[in-house]
Amino acid sequence: MTVVAAAPHALAARWEERVMRAAHPLAYPLLKASRKPVRRVPGLGVLVTDAAMLRATLLNTASFTKTGPGSPADLWTPVLGPSVLLNMEGPDHATLRRRLGPLFAPSYVDGLVAESLAPALGALARSLQDDEQVDIVDEVRRYASIAISRLVGLGESVVDDELFRRVSSITAMVRLSRPRLSPTQIIAAKRVMDDLGVHAQAAYRGGDENTVPGRMRAFGLTESEAMGAVGAFVLTGTETLVSYIPRLVCLLIDSGWLPMIAADRALVEPAIAESLRVTTPSPVMLRSVVADDAIGPVRVRPGDRVILATFEANRSLGPFDPAANTAAVLKQLWFGAGSHFCLGAPLAMAQIRLVLETLLDAAPDSRIVTRRAARGVLIPGYSTVVLQRP
Repeated sequence: MTVVAAAPHALAARWEERVMRAAHPLAYPLLKASRKPVRRVPGLGVLVTDAAMLRATLLNTASFTKTGPGSPADLWTPVLGPSVLLNMEGPDHATLRRRLGPLFAPSYVDGLVAESLAPALGALARSLQDDEQVDIVDEVRRYASIAISRLVGLGESVVDDELFRRVSSITAMVRLSRPRLSPTQIIAAKRVMDDLGVHAQAAYRGGDENTVPGRMRAFGLTESEAMGAVGAFVLTGTETLVSYIPRLVCLLIDSGWLPMIAADRALVEPAIAESLRVTTPSPVMLRSVVADDAIGPVRVRPGDRVILATFEANRSLGPFDPAANTAAVLKQLWFGAGSHFCLGAPLAMAQIRLVLETLLDAAPDSRIVTRRAARGVLIPGYSTVVLQRP
C-alpha cells in the first residue's frame, strides 16, 4: 500500500480549512464546533453531523421534506418556480425525475462532455506541456460554461465570465441564518434567470434535441417545467464544479498524490471519491420537518429546520487517502441519498474525470505557483489557483 507522509496531509488540511473559513467565516466554525452528532442550535435549527443519522434523515421523506419552512423550497421557489426537482416531493417529484433521467444517463453525458470540452482540454494540455502558467479556476469556469451552454441551449458567447458572476451573485445571497431571500434579492435573481430563459425558451420551442430544453419537450415536459429545470441546472451545477475541481487539484498536489495517481490509474476513481468526501462541494443540505419524529436523541416537530452538515459527516471518517478509499462506505453521500440523490451526478463526474485525466497525462508534476481562497461565496472554493510544471 502506498503511504504518504503526514506533512503533505497537514498542508492539504490547512488549505481546506482556509477555503471553508474564507467562504463562511461565521457559520463554518459554528457548525464544525459541534461535539454532538445531533443537537438543536438556537436561531438555526437541528444540526446533524453524523453520517448514519444524516443518511437516515435524507431517506425519511415522510418526516423530512425539501418543501417546508426553512427548506430549499423557501429559497428557490420564488426564483425558479414550483416545478424544479430541488423543491419538490412525492409523486410529482418522482414523475419529473423519471422524465429527466434519460438526459443524465452516462451514455449521453459522457459523449456530450467529451465532444464539447475536447478543444479546451487540448489547449490546457498544450499550455501545461509548454511550461506555461495556467489558472485552473479560470479554466474550469470556462469548461463549466461550455457544458452548460450545450445542455441548456445557450450560445457559448452568452455563458461567459460575466454571466457566471451574475449566477454566482444569486447563490452568494444565501446564508444559513437567512432561510429565504428578501424581495429585493428575489427580483435580482429572477432578472438573471430571465435572461437565461430567453435562450432556453428558444431551444425548447425550436425542439433542438441537441439541447436539454429540446429533449425535454420531446419527453413531454411543459415549457414551465423545462425552464424551471434549466434554472436549477445552472444554479446548482455551474458553481459547484468550478469550486470542486480546483480543490481536487490542490488536494492531490498538496497531499503528494498527483504523481502517484498518474503512475497508477486504478487510483483515479478512489481519488475522486475521496476528494469529494473531504471537500464536499455542497457542504450543507436543508430539510423541513413535517411530522413528529426524532433524529437520534433529539425530538423534532413540524416546522423545525434541519441542517445536515455533510462536510463534517464526511470528513469525520479521516484524512484524504485514495489507497484506503474510506469514501466507499458513504455511498456518495455528498450527492445526497434516496429520491433526491443528485440527478446531475453523471454529468459532474464526466467533467471531473476528463479534467483530471488531462492533468495526469500532461503535467503530473504540476506545482501550485499561487492561490487564493474565494470569499463571500456560498460554495467554498478558490478564486485563483495558478499551476505550472517545475
